[in-house]
Amino acid sequence: MYKVFMPLLVLVSLLTFGVSAHAAKRDFYQIKIYHLKTEEQEKKVDAFLKDAYLPALHRIGIGKVGVFKPIINPETAKPTDEKLIYVFIPFRSQEDFFKLEQKLAKDNAYWNDGKAYLDAVFSEPPYDRIETILLNAFDKSPQFTLPALTAPHKERVYELRSYEGHTEKISKNKIKMFNDGDEVGLFKRLGFNAVFYAEVVAGSRMPNLMYLTTFENRASRDEHWKAFSADAYWKKLSAMPEYQKNVSKNDTRFLYPTDYSDI
Repeated sequence: MYKVFMPLLVLVSLLTFGVSAHAAKRDFYQIKIYHLKTEEQEKKVDAFLKDAYLPALHRIGIGKVGVFKPIINPETAKPTDEKLIYVFIPFRSQEDFFKLEQKLAKDNAYWNDGKAYLDAVFSEPPYDRIETILLNAFDKSPQFTLPALTAPHKERVYELRSYEGHTEKISKNKIKMFNDGDEVGLFKRLGFNAVFYAEVVAGSRMPNLMYLTTFENRASRDEHWKAFSADAYWKKLSAMPEYQKNVSKNDTRFLYPTDYSDI
């Protein structure tokens, strides 16, 4: 009885450890930002993403991909303004990210469906440049989350925030504030519908962290931030001596999801 019972305990322990380790595994994210000059380029990239790129990502097991565009103020917008398309891709691991191009290279449907974009000639490029940001998900929010929204896509407000730090150590302190200080939990309690929280590991702005919260509309966004500022826990957390002056620059971008976005 004892000899049978002990191996069973070991097996249960190993299975439990495996489940716990798997549950704690963090996502790895890529944000691709297409910088465009013309409406024609925007149409080409939209068609490529919708008809070729997202379907190819779906085929290799990336079920949800976010595609977003800036919310433009018509009163200040100019025809010469740069156009942007943001693509958010969640990977299960860094390894999956580095294998992506290899997998796409073997996908004939991807090359056929994206031919107009992939075979573009040098004199008619489909974009001006592509910017890439790589991120590790926070411990407190190890996987991305689909937002629970019902408004039409163009009415939604997705708020992408970037918090730069004065130094690597100071930036880690702000990340600790989200994790150990449970700023992530505060956002969740107040219903910010966050898609992700993550540390930037490669990008043009470092050291840095980024997160994406979502709202039904601009009025809802403003109401949520008003509640956040007035929250007793936030007042307590932000007043703690160990979390002072840990952000050097806050860059905020307001986006909306395209009609073909999965997120």
